[in-house]
Amino acid sequence: MTNTEQGHLDVEDRGAVVLVRVDGGPLGLFGAAIADQLAELVDRVDRDPGVHAVVFTGAHPERFVSHADVRWLQEGGAAVPSVGPRGASAMARTARGVDRARVLGPVFRKTPLWPAVQLERLHETFLRMNSSGVVFAAALNGSALGLGAEFAWANDLRVMADGDFFIGQPEVLLGIMPGGGGSQRLPRLIGTHKALLAILEGKPFTPAEALANGAVDDVVAPEEVIARATELALHLGARPKGSVAAIKRAVYFGGSMSLTDGLHAERAEFLARALSDEGQELMLDYLEATAADGELPLYNPDTYKAALESGRVPRGSRS
Repeated sequence: MTNTEQGHLDVEDRGAVVLVRVDGGPLGLFGAAIADQLAELVDRVDRDPGVHAVVFTGAHPERFVSHADVRWLQEGGAAVPSVGPRGASAMARTARGVDRARVLGPVFRKTPLWPAVQLERLHETFLRMNSSGVVFAAALNGSALGLGAEFAWANDLRVMADGDFFIGQPEVLLGIMPGGGGSQRLPRLIGTHKALLAILEGKPFTPAEALANGAVDDVVAPEEVIARATELALHLGARPKGSVAAIKRAVYFGGSMSLTDGLHAERAEFLARALSDEGQELMLDYLEATAADGELPLYNPDTYKAALESGRVPRGSRS
């Protein structure tokens, strides 16, 4: 794909789940157009109370997302003077400010700061996925390297096709390093040391290795990938959307804080859900069922099984 070609997302609404095929052209690349469309999609599904799950898969027959469009990265880098870590840090902070003041975006498109703004926006999109009440699942129909792998790591679930496929972070072999979150999300998935060695070497995981290390949640036959990812995403997405969002924020963000700060984040999310109309209603149902049956509903095996299947404890006699 040249820098003039545009990738796109093919979006298929299926009620509570949205199926998205990532079409990066003949080579399956992830470029600026896909990043922009992804940001719009995440915003839309997060606001839609009827959408509980999104499943991403690749339009390429053997690849989920190959990796970032290297021309996109190289041309963006060529437009910026070489800087050290301190200069790059200052650029990243400035980019964050520009991104939050969206009105200035068109002005900065013609400046050397624009690549940093684009990277900031991609990170923000992935973070919105991590804080959303929607469950996002990557149906890895084939291989994924670099930004393709980082996109998968940003999802809540990953199901990978079995076969001669691979997933990993090869950036070091190009003289760069992960830039889409790989150095942060992969360690949180598989552990710091395993992730460090994988990223330093640049060697990807096979499907079996990815499953054994915890980098993916399941490995199935290629023809079953979308169905399995959809099944898992809808199963978790059946839980109350507000609770899903609160739990994801507490785990993804609170889990990276000190214990004291993480517990504060948990308390804040818990109190917000306990005081919500939905939380109050479900707890009152539980109390009424306990009074009617003389037993705690979750200590009834059939009730617990039904709750796991439906995403919430079955209603009692309250109307």
